[in-house]
Amino acid sequence: MDLKYGDKIIEMQGVIVELHDGCVAVDFKGRLGYLKVPMRMLISDYPLKVGQEVGLRMSFVEVLSEEVNEKYVSNIEIRKRKEGKI
Repeated sequence: MDLKYGDKIIEMQGVIVELHDGCVAVDFKGRLGYLKVPMRMLISDYPLKVGQEVGLRMSFVEVLSEEVNEKYVSNIEIRKRKEGKI
């Protein structure tokens, strides 16, 4: 993967808003969005609870090419049909 822009690491903070068997959902402070991650990606020395604050470092998302990956688009459409959203 060849990115055009160098890393600009940003520290972000958020709050755990959902806990599930296999994942945790975080709402970022400053209305910066929402992220759901697998439990295995979370580092904690404490039992998890809704309302706990979390932090992470990330960079900007960069679009790699103009091309659309048709396999992913097809899988999204299939899932939506199964869920009755199309």
